[in-house]
Amino acid sequence: FDSLPSAHYKETMNTLLLWIQQSESKLSTPQVTVTEYEIMEQRLRELKALQSSLQEQEKGLNYLSTTVEEMSRKAPADVSQKYRSEIEGIVGRWKKLSAELVEQSQKLEELMTKFQRFQNDIKTLKKWMAEVDVFLKEEWPALGDSAALEKQLEQC
Repeated sequence: FDSLPSAHYKETMNTLLLWIQQSESKLSTPQVTVTEYEIMEQRLRELKALQSSLQEQEKGLNYLSTTVEEMSRKAPADVSQKYRSEIEGIVGRWKKLSAELVEQSQKLEELMTKFQRFQNDIKTLKKWMAEVDVFLKEEWPALGDSAALEKQLEQC
């Protein structure tokens, strides 16, 4: 009986597996084109919340790893191998999830920066186009007014 996991171990395992499954599901949502900064901000908040949750769940993963190591010393080789394989699978999924979470967060932050820069460029361009429009609608000077023509040429 010393080599069998406790009820707390099984509970922690089930909780962690459920959390990993839900998190993998959240991260696997199809990426769509977003044209609104607020939606990007919302997605980043969701990713940051998931990162916080990942850190909170880490103590459960550490508990499981430690428990498996302790059981391995007491349990027969076949039982020990079963639990080691189980925890290795979970740790693998954990690492993959963690890396994907970091990657998506960084990518989204980069896209948000580019998006903001693009919006600023559009504002600048619109302002310039409005100024050009006003300039083009100005009345052109008479052909004999060389000073006015020269000024307008400089503005062009």
